[in-house]
Amino acid sequence: YLKGFSILKNYALLNNVDHQDLRVITDHSAELGDDMMYSVTFPAEFRNVQAHYPILFFADDGNNEMYPVALFGFQQKENLFLTDKGWDASYIPASVQREPFLIGTQAKQNDPSGEHQRMVSIDMDSPKLSKESGERLFEPLGGTTPYLERVANLLEGMHEGYAHGIDFMLALREHDLVESITLEIELKDGSQNQLLGFSTINEDKVKSLSGETLQMFSEKGYLAPLFMVVASMASMEKLVDRKNASLN
Repeated sequence: YLKGFSILKNYALLNNVDHQDLRVITDHSAELGDDMMYSVTFPAEFRNVQAHYPILFFADDGNNEMYPVALFGFQQKENLFLTDKGWDASYIPASVQREPFLIGTQAKQNDPSGEHQRMVSIDMDSPKLSKESGERLFEPLGGTTPYLERVANLLEGMHEGYAHGIDFMLALREHDLVESITLEIELKDGSQNQLLGFSTINEDKVKSLSGETLQMFSEKGYLAPLFMVVASMASMEKLVDRKNASLN
């Protein structure tokens, strides 16, 4: 689900031999790679995400799949939530929190079926890695630290959440509820900003859904996330306010 948004430069399966002394800096800054315009999100966290960020849909040109994303800025490498004190919001989307980790797979040992098991991988090129400061991954005798346990739980929850997110997007598109959006944003300095390449929910088509479809959406856990996406557009004005504040 993350393939369109993660450049797999130098991922390694995490282990307590090669990575015994590795630490992860959990602060957020542009220097640490957090200068992103948006990040992938998924329905299970929409309630928390919509309180701070607009939720839009972005199409991966490579495979025509569409993903929900939390918007942080209006141009590449712009994250209006980054301040000199870190990330200025009480909820940070899971796909940002999980950096520099990702779920990898490895063939199960002595399993003739060729089945793979999920493993924690780490981006060895990430600026968040250190041997001097940050959260330890392994205890001195090799056991995992509470921090790494939390990361593993986060990744597992994301794995399940993204699978549900794919089904959610398929249902929206199947019922023609997604429409492309062009936002014209005028800033206080008079400059015009255009937000292109994103899509959102067509509210008029939502209103015309049949009771049967609405019931199906509810049973499959799509209905609440759908309305969270609609509600999240109220955060667009707050994002514009952040942009204006950055012009001071």
